[in-house]
Amino acid sequence: MSNLKKFWKGMLWGALAGGAITLLDKETRDAMKENCQKATKSVSHLIKNPGEFTNQVKDTALKLKTTVEEIGEDISFIASKVEELKETTPQVTKMLKETKDTFTKETKNMNGLDNDENLK
Repeated sequence: MSNLKKFWKGMLWGALAGGAITLLDKETRDAMKENCQKATKSVSHLIKNPGEFTNQVKDTALKLKTTVEEIGEDISFIASKVEELKETTPQVTKMLKETKDTFTKETKNMNGLDNDENLK
């Protein structure tokens, strides 16, 4: 037997032994019993009503599909807004530079640097 098979066999036996040891505790046994009963009821219900389970799966798949489509639309919207910003940013930068230049000229004029009256 290969070492890998020995390893996995040892892991399985260790898990089984650990599980068996934990069942020595009464609270753990009661919890396991309750969980097994719930699982049995759920499986029995699914066997008796397979259409109900199928409908739930179809509903969930439809909701998931709708959500994915909405996310796709949102991503497209965001991408278009990013493109708009890419196009608008240079225009705004140019406008701000022109405004700055205009105010800089007016400030110089107000300080008398280019004022013709000061030359007289």
